[in-house]
Amino acid sequence: MSSRSRSSRDEEIAKRVRALRLQRGLSQSQLSSVLQVTPQQVQKYEKGTDRISAGRLQQIAEVLQAPVAFFYEDGFEANGTVHALPLALDFDDLQSGEAIRLVRAYAQIPNRSVRLHLLRLAESMVGE
Repeated sequence: MSSRSRSSRDEEIAKRVRALRLQRGLSQSQLSSVLQVTPQQVQKYEKGTDRISAGRLQQIAEVLQAPVAFFYEDGFEANGTVHALPLALDFDDLQSGEAIRLVRAYAQIPNRSVRLHLLRLAESMVGE
Protein backbone atom coordinates (compact mmCIF):
# COMPACT_ATOMS: atom_id res chain seq x y z
CA MET A 1 0.00 0.00 0.00
CA SER A 2 1.46 3.36 -0.95
CA SER A 3 1.58 6.27 1.44
CA ARG A 4 -0.96 9.00 0.94
CA SER A 5 0.23 12.22 -0.56
CA ARG A 6 -0.89 15.60 0.65
CA SER A 7 -3.51 17.47 -1.28
CA SER A 8 -4.24 21.15 -1.67
CA ARG A 9 -7.13 20.61 0.76
CA ASP A 10 -4.65 19.32 3.38
CA GLU A 11 -2.56 22.44 2.90
CA GLU A 12 -5.62 24.70 3.23
CA ILE A 13 -6.66 22.95 6.44
CA ALA A 14 -3.13 23.41 7.80
CA LYS A 15 -3.22 27.14 7.01
CA ARG A 16 -6.60 27.53 8.67
CA VAL A 17 -5.44 25.72 11.81
CA ARG A 18 -2.51 28.11 12.12
CA ALA A 19 -4.56 31.22 11.38
CA LEU A 20 -7.25 30.29 13.88
CA ARG A 21 -4.71 29.33 16.56
CA LEU A 22 -3.01 32.69 16.17
CA GLN A 23 -6.32 34.53 16.20
CA ARG A 24 -7.24 32.72 19.42
CA GLY A 25 -3.93 33.82 20.96
CA LEU A 26 -2.56 30.34 21.57
CA SER A 27 1.04 29.31 21.08
CA GLN A 28 1.97 26.06 19.41
CA SER A 29 3.11 24.82 22.84
CA GLN A 30 -0.24 25.62 24.42
CA LEU A 31 -2.16 23.85 21.66
CA SER A 32 0.20 20.87 21.78
CA SER A 33 -0.30 20.55 25.52
CA VAL A 34 -4.08 20.37 25.17
CA LEU A 35 -3.81 17.91 22.27
CA GLN A 36 -1.18 15.89 24.15
CA VAL A 37 1.31 16.02 21.28
CA THR A 38 4.67 17.74 20.96
CA PRO A 39 4.95 21.36 19.80
CA GLN A 40 6.91 19.98 16.85
CA GLN A 41 3.88 17.89 15.86
CA VAL A 42 1.65 20.97 15.90
CA GLN A 43 4.24 22.71 13.74
CA LYS A 44 4.13 19.81 11.28
CA TYR A 45 0.34 20.01 11.18
CA GLU A 46 0.43 23.77 10.53
CA LYS A 47 3.08 23.53 7.82
CA GLY A 48 1.18 20.72 6.15
CA THR A 49 4.12 18.35 6.58
CA ASP A 50 1.89 15.85 8.42
CA ARG A 51 -1.73 15.29 7.53
CA ILE A 52 -4.29 15.88 10.26
CA SER A 53 -6.54 12.90 10.96
CA ALA A 54 -10.29 13.37 11.28
CA GLY A 55 -10.19 12.69 15.01
CA ARG A 56 -7.33 15.12 15.57
CA LEU A 57 -9.09 17.79 13.51
CA GLN A 58 -12.16 17.36 15.72
CA GLN A 59 -9.97 17.91 18.79
CA ILE A 60 -8.39 21.00 17.24
CA ALA A 61 -11.81 22.38 16.33
CA GLU A 62 -13.01 21.91 19.91
CA VAL A 63 -9.94 23.58 21.40
CA LEU A 64 -10.15 26.50 18.96
CA GLN A 65 -13.93 26.73 19.39
CA ALA A 66 -14.77 26.36 15.72
CA PRO A 67 -16.93 23.98 13.75
CA VAL A 68 -14.96 21.33 11.86
CA ALA A 69 -16.52 22.71 8.67
CA PHE A 70 -14.47 25.89 9.16
CA PHE A 71 -11.35 24.00 8.11
CA TYR A 72 -12.86 22.92 4.80
CA GLU A 73 -13.27 25.00 1.68
CA ASP A 74 -15.79 27.81 2.12
CA GLY A 75 -16.95 26.46 5.50
CA PHE A 76 -19.80 24.46 3.94
CA GLU A 77 -21.29 21.35 5.48
CA ALA A 78 -22.50 18.51 3.30
CA ASN A 79 -26.09 19.71 3.69
CA GLY A 80 -25.19 23.15 2.33
CA THR A 81 -25.28 24.94 5.67
CA VAL A 82 -22.77 27.76 5.81
CA HIS A 83 -20.93 28.50 9.03
CA ALA A 84 -19.82 32.02 9.76
CA LEU A 85 -16.09 32.21 10.17
CA PRO A 86 -15.27 32.21 13.88
CA LEU A 87 -12.60 34.86 13.41
CA ALA A 88 -12.93 38.36 14.74
CA LEU A 89 -12.17 39.52 11.24
CA ASP A 90 -14.47 40.51 8.43
CA PHE A 91 -12.80 39.37 5.22
CA ASP A 92 -14.69 42.10 3.37
CA ASP A 93 -12.50 44.61 5.23
CA LEU A 94 -9.45 43.09 3.56
CA GLN A 95 -10.79 44.06 0.14
CA SER A 96 -10.08 47.76 0.62
CA GLY A 97 -7.08 49.28 -1.12
CA GLU A 98 -5.63 50.46 2.19
CA ALA A 99 -5.79 46.97 3.71
CA ILE A 100 -4.09 45.41 0.72
CA ARG A 101 -1.36 48.07 0.74
CA LEU A 102 -0.84 47.54 4.47
CA VAL A 103 -0.54 43.76 4.13
CA ARG A 104 1.88 44.08 1.20
CA ALA A 105 4.05 46.58 3.08
CA TYR A 106 4.03 44.43 6.21
CA ALA A 107 5.05 41.34 4.23
CA GLN A 108 8.03 43.22 2.78
CA ILE A 109 9.50 44.18 6.16
CA PRO A 110 12.53 41.88 6.40
CA ASN A 111 13.13 42.25 10.13
CA ARG A 112 10.85 39.99 12.19
CA SER A 113 11.28 42.17 15.27
CA VAL A 114 10.15 45.27 13.39
CA ARG A 115 7.11 43.37 12.07
CA LEU A 116 6.25 42.32 15.62
CA HIS A 117 6.55 45.92 16.88
CA LEU A 118 4.30 47.11 14.07
CA LEU A 119 1.77 44.42 14.91
CA ARG A 120 1.78 45.38 18.59
CA LEU A 121 1.36 49.05 17.66
CA ALA A 122 -1.64 48.24 15.48
CA GLU A 123 -3.18 46.06 18.18
CA SER A 124 -2.72 48.80 20.76
CA MET A 125 -4.62 51.22 18.54
CA VAL A 126 -7.72 49.02 18.28
CA GLY A 127 -10.64 50.73 19.93
CA GLU A 128 -9.10 54.20 19.94
